[in-house]
Amino acid sequence: MRVVDHVIVGNPGGAAARSGEVFDPNTGQVQAQVPLGTEADLEKAVAAALAAQPGWAATNPQRRARVLFKFKELVEANMDSLAHLLSSEHGKVVADAKGDIQRGLEVVEFACGIPHALKGEYTQGAGSGIDVFSMRQPIGIGAGITPFNFPAMIPMWMFGVAIACGNAFILKPSERDPSVPVRLAELMAEAGLPAGVLQVVHGDKEMVDAILDHPAIGAVSFVGSSDIAHYVYRRGVAAGKRVQAMGGAKNHGIVMPDADLDQVVADLSGAAFGSAGERCMALPVVVPVGDKTADALRAKLIPAIAALKVGVSTDPDAHYGPVVNAAHKARVENWIQTGVDEGAELVVDGRGFSLQGHEQGFFIGPSLFDRVTPQMRSYQEEIFGPVLQIVRAPDFETALRLPSEHQYGNGVAIFTRNGHAAREFASRVNVGMVGINVPIPVPVAYHTFGGWKRSAFGDVNQHGMEGVRFWTKVKTVTQRWPDGSADGGNAFVIPTMG
Repeated sequence: MRVVDHVIVGNPGGAAARSGEVFDPNTGQVQAQVPLGTEADLEKAVAAALAAQPGWAATNPQRRARVLFKFKELVEANMDSLAHLLSSEHGKVVADAKGDIQRGLEVVEFACGIPHALKGEYTQGAGSGIDVFSMRQPIGIGAGITPFNFPAMIPMWMFGVAIACGNAFILKPSERDPSVPVRLAELMAEAGLPAGVLQVVHGDKEMVDAILDHPAIGAVSFVGSSDIAHYVYRRGVAAGKRVQAMGGAKNHGIVMPDADLDQVVADLSGAAFGSAGERCMALPVVVPVGDKTADALRAKLIPAIAALKVGVSTDPDAHYGPVVNAAHKARVENWIQTGVDEGAELVVDGRGFSLQGHEQGFFIGPSLFDRVTPQMRSYQEEIFGPVLQIVRAPDFETALRLPSEHQYGNGVAIFTRNGHAAREFASRVNVGMVGINVPIPVPVAYHTFGGWKRSAFGDVNQHGMEGVRFWTKVKTVTQRWPDGSADGGNAFVIPTMG
């Protein structure tokens, strides 16, 4: 059976004491084994990173950017094979897998401009004969702990910027679909990245804790569920690290009475059910304003959902494929039953879906709930599956309060033709990323990604200039070149620039 091994410089490999199973979600069969690494594996990676990082940091930014340019070319040349590999372990359809890879590459493209992004600030004549300037220098060794739902995009969000800034990077991808992150590391090496600058270690909580506790790792980026994000943040900060920990979400789509409902339904179909709902920026809650809007929206959603095709990840006509594994399938179906038990109206039930010839695959049909209320646990928590909930709101103010008061604050969207309503909503809503007639408002790579409340822990967001700030530290230099003619002043008084 195929083994997805670590990418550690000087690691001889060999059998691991513990290993995890990598499934093909389309068939339900185990297709590979992944070693669950130990603290000793991490020590090897850290030692290699410590040896490699100073030389990489001393490499000028233009040359670092050239490696990233070459990496981008290699990923594009291998797009088809990477997308099929990703689909085979995650279950998302191949077209969606290509989008996963492309969105990561867009951050790599941003990182190719690192010579400009690393420029510091300079003040001439801050005092008599004194100049002040600042420079951005790498943290040293960074680490990324990434989730199963975007095994290409999120690793590239992290290591693209971190490596461009001159850091070494240790990636701990999800053990559920680890092959694409390994392949990306191999392509980085092929692009000319020195050995030890990017390494991949596999594992579960034991490896995560080792990363969070290791004194040589200066910064950690994490994406996953909110409870684990909070744990990662607290433990990492307690160990003296800089930490950004992105958590869960319950994104809302507000539908105003003047919205184009045909467009809304088309947007919701993709945003709620694409990638089987396994996205932190999915749109699993729709909030129509007024019963008339709600009734009309529901009437259009039912046939649109019936028209969705669930298929194997290689089916070019499928709208979405299976969820990642049996445990996640059971979790989503349990949440559907919870919604029923709480009194929500299950309009479309996706449970019991079976695909002929793939009866053991991890497939779930699309589900639609109506008359969901904010008191229900199925509304309060993240389901992370192909489930759309309708929460009716009598007016704009109620609709605004729903996402603003929810424990999560990742993304939100409003659908309207009214510019004033959209502007008011964007200004007042207590959520980190807002879409106006955009159902999945993931910012472009040169802006920044990050939610609020329990959707993110830490003060600095992902990618864009926020990413550059996270993976660097500022050094400020105050310099004077005496000409020998000035007296020293009073050396016992704190210097000022007055």
